[in-house]
Amino acid sequence: MKNLNEPDFLKVLSPYDQNLIAKVSLCNLEQAEAMIEKAFLLFKDRGKKLEHSERIAILRRLAQMVSDDEEEFAQLISQEGGKPLVDARVEVTRAIEGILYAANEVAIVFQGDGVSMGLTSSSHDRRAYTFNEPIGVVLAVSAFNHPLNLIVHQVIPAIAVGCPVIVKPSELTPLNCIRLVELLYKAGLPRDWCQVCICDRIVAESLVKSSKIHFFSFIGSAKVGWYLRSQLAPGVRYALEHGGLAPVFVEPDADLSKTIPALLKGGFYHAGQVCVSVQRVFTHVSVLEDFLHQIKSGAEKLIVGPATDEKTEIGPLIEPKVVDRIESWVQEALGMGAELISGGRRLGESTYSPTILLNPHKNSKVSNLEVFGPVICVHTYSNLEEAICLANGLDYSFQASVFTESIRAANQCIEGLDASAVIVNDHPAFRVDWMPFAGRKKSGSGVGGIGYTMRDLVQHKMVVWNL
Repeated sequence: MKNLNEPDFLKVLSPYDQNLIAKVSLCNLEQAEAMIEKAFLLFKDRGKKLEHSERIAILRRLAQMVSDDEEEFAQLISQEGGKPLVDARVEVTRAIEGILYAANEVAIVFQGDGVSMGLTSSSHDRRAYTFNEPIGVVLAVSAFNHPLNLIVHQVIPAIAVGCPVIVKPSELTPLNCIRLVELLYKAGLPRDWCQVCICDRIVAESLVKSSKIHFFSFIGSAKVGWYLRSQLAPGVRYALEHGGLAPVFVEPDADLSKTIPALLKGGFYHAGQVCVSVQRVFTHVSVLEDFLHQIKSGAEKLIVGPATDEKTEIGPLIEPKVVDRIESWVQEALGMGAELISGGRRLGESTYSPTILLNPHKNSKVSNLEVFGPVICVHTYSNLEEAICLANGLDYSFQASVFTESIRAANQCIEGLDASAVIVNDHPAFRVDWMPFAGRKKSGSGVGGIGYTMRDLVQHKMVVWNL
């Protein structure tokens, strides 16, 4: 019998106390290549394709199964990912809704169009129409911060449109992925249509380089995402979702009673480990004193602790080394002249206090790089146009927001910000799963959102009849 401590097993640890949760088998290169081959041959064998009605029925059964296990999934999200239970339960609800949305979207995604003929002499006596067909084998590489819902966003669209999919979850949070795929099988999906590959970086890179994949879906850091894109075989389509440094503008007429709770949620949800988390808050000087007083008071009331505790509002960072990095970045900012408004201290091996910094230097890391932690940077301004220029001055661009009662100020932000979405009077991490979700510049390529991803995974075919 094989020893579980051998290197072909992965240890899944609790982010809060580093206790062992589970041991999971790692795929070696030979096993990973066999997965690609299975998926490729399955796609090529049109006799094994799943009809639209079959896929829809499988997804609807899956949604019911996840609903039946809703609390178990929430507990698992908290255990392996460190997300507080109150937020983990919301993630499960979103996952269920996302699965059902994909099932309902099949009819729309596969709707073809008629193409007019007879408009020129050469097109007389012809009829033409288009339809959509699956693109092929999908390779999905996922991130840790939403261990169930990210898998839903990457895997379920592939199943919905009839693409075989190989999914590599984060090595830090593989358990929700494994559980969801097991339920997919129970819901009636043949096993070769969805395979889980838990592997190291070398094996993952070999998968990415394969000429037998047709679409590459990646969620994670910009550095890794752009590198993996460079390794793709010619013709492979892709979608990359990276992070950003979400700018927020607080105008003089903003209703702080609504603004402050929204920013606290948007900045400290999941300890700031969200790609559109509030990081840079540009606050008008006329409301700065009141703004700082209220946001400091709110931040200091937040309860930090183990994710599985019902009272916890902010859980741990995913790994202790991430706390080391955040601690270093905050100290650098303070050393370069930032004022500490709240927090700024390590609470334990895996937790960091909700931190608010005022006017960190433009060259400090917290002003230029994604913190991906519980840190909000407040920058003051007196001229909105100049503040928008500062916000646009980075290589990353994702969602942004503005708090104001002025239509003019809102439109100035909407038109002036280099952002894929501008949200008025809510934090920039707002999202529903049927809306487009995309990063600009180094923040990504392609458009996410379940329906948009499904459209990425099909390709047009036209038929012309000469009558």
